[in-house]
Formats: sequence, structure tokens, C-alpha cells
Amino acid sequence: MSVRGGQGSDEVLVSQAVWDYLAAAGQPWLIDFQDKQGLSAGIIRRGERGGCCAVRLRPIEGSRSGGGPGMMEEGPISNETRKAFIDLCRCARKEMSKQDGGPKRKRSLLPCVGVGVLEGDGEGSLLPPQPPQPRRSQRQQQRYKKPAEEEACVVLSNSTSHNESGQRKKDNMEVNDYTSCSICMGDMVERTTLERCGHAFCRLCLDQAFKVKRACPVCRQVYGQLIGNQPATGCMMVERDPDLELPGHEGYGCICIIYSFPPGLQAPEHPNPGVRYPGTDRVAYLPDSPEGNRVLGLLRRAFEQRLIFTIGTSMTTGMHNVITWNDIHHKTSIWGGPHCFGYPDPTYLVRVTEELREKGIAAD
Repeated sequence: MSVRGGQGSDEVLVSQAVWDYLAAAGQPWLIDFQDKQGLSAGIIRRGERGGCCAVRLRPIEGSRSGGGPGMMEEGPISNETRKAFIDLCRCARKEMSKQDGGPKRKRSLLPCVGVGVLEGDGEGSLLPPQPPQPRRSQRQQQRYKKPAEEEACVVLSNSTSHNESGQRKKDNMEVNDYTSCSICMGDMVERTTLERCGHAFCRLCLDQAFKVKRACPVCRQVYGQLIGNQPATGCMMVERDPDLELPGHEGYGCICIIYSFPPGLQAPEHPNPGVRYPGTDRVAYLPDSPEGNRVLGLLRRAFEQRLIFTIGTSMTTGMHNVITWNDIHHKTSIWGGPHCFGYPDPTYLVRVTEELREKGIAAD
């Protein structure tokens, strides 16, 4: 709105731009209004920011239009007179909009949004303070943004899934069309195609690869039961401490896994058959929660298939011919976070489940 006025008052709040227009290009309209209504209109105060101004409507003595002859200058004007002045300001605003090309000019007339008059002591702001706008918390802002983001994610996910599926099929078709074996890099001899992933190799090359690891040499898809070269003399023991809570898994006890291996000689499947390796004891921790117990069951199966450990060079000490972890990560500390191989680590159980799945160990 470009103009507001309080009932029972002789003062009206007007947009500064509208009043400037009436005082210049629209002056004939203002003069005609004053003659018909028997009033004089004059600005008495400008807003602090220049957006609005207060205009006082004063009856002219001896005129009947402002409330009768002899009316005091400070007396209130009638509602009909105030309404007529407001209509005049609205007409001026429309005319300004036409001249300036429409709604663009109208936006500059919006600062005058309050209803009120000058304070009795003439101090302070022209307009009463606006009520504070409710502020949204970050959670509320995310809630408002969530539907659009979810919709975009769904579209992106569907598009990505479709593209990945098409690319996978395309890759498999390209692999199947190849005439060379990706193991020996020679021409295919007795071409053999793996059923699950579609990759093809020479029959003899694939047989040799499966003797090392029963998994596709290209995509690592496991076929059958994978058996590792973990020393066969080790044992896996489990203890539970209901009073020990792991950081990030409060409310649950702790599962302690104890791996123990005596010293022995490397077998033919090890890097250096006949060479002695020292014994070792390792302790790992899991939360005694449903998810932790599910991972514990998968680790049991991996241990039975001799996949948890192997014999090689230690990444931490650099020693050769020792028992080392075999790419299935364990939490060997209770505290310290991922950097110290401990808790809290929100994604650990998901990661170790994926590592086990790559070795053919998955939930039934």
C-alpha cells in the first residue's frame, strides 16, 4: 500500500514517492482535491529512511467540507474526507506505474506498510515497529527444502541407476565380444564365460586363477566357497562384557574376539613353505548389539574359511613371514576413533560387512 491512515486522525501516512508526484506532476489533482474538500494538505514529517511521510489534512476556516465553519485546525477530519485523499493517492500511484512501465515502479512504493500517526512527543520513528518475523531453525529450513531435494535425488538416482545398468550390460557385451583373454592377453582358447558376471577367459587360465582364488579376475565376483591360507592351527574365542560400552554404541555391551595362533611352519600354500612363523594373539571388539552380533556371525564363517589372516609382511612392523590381517578390518582398540582403529566409527559395521561380502561371506 502507498498510503495508510488511522481512524479519527487528521494525519495520513503516504509513500514519499507518491507525495512527491502529487507535489509535482500531479499538483493539479491535489489542488482540485483541496478545493472540493475545503482542506489543505501538507507534509509534517518524513520517515527516517525516506520511505514514507506524514501528511496532515487541515480544514480551511469558513469551509463546510472539512466539518463545518469555524472548525479548529487540530480537529479530526471525517472518514469520507480521509477516504477521498487515500483514493487520490492510489490514483497517483497507478499513474506512476503506467509512466514507469508497470509493476517495477510499484515495488518502490512498498515501504509504507504500517498504520499509525506521529507520536505525541514528536520523537521516535514515523512507523510503529513491525512485529518480528518468525525465524526458522536449520531443521525447519531443511524440512522445507527436503521435498524438492528428495524429488531431485529420486530423479538423479533413477537416472544414475538406469545409466549404470546400461553401462554394465554394455561392458559385459564388450567383454564377451573380446577375442583375447584378460588373463594371458592372448587369443581365447576354449572360451569359458562366468555365469554371474559374464566375463570370459580361456578355460585353462580360469582354472589356474580359481586355484588361487575362486573369484572373477576382473570384477572379483566370488564363485563357490573361498578358502584362504590362514594357518590352520589358530582358534577364535568370544567373550562378552555387558558393563563395557563402546563409544557410539551406548546402551549395549561389548563383544571381545580373541584370535590365538601358536608358532609353526609355513605350508605349501604360503609364500615360503617350510619357513617358520611366530605365533600371535589378537583382540578385536564389536558392540553387543543386533548388528554387532550379525557381523560376529559373518566373522566366524570367515575364520572357518581361513580368510581372516594370512602369512606375509607386516604393514606396521615391516617384519617378514609373520601372521597378518587379510583385508578384513577389525577394531583392535575401544577408544580413539578410526585413526586409532577404535570407536566411535559410525560406518565401520557397514564397511566390514562389505569387505566380507567381497570374499563371499554374506548374510543368509
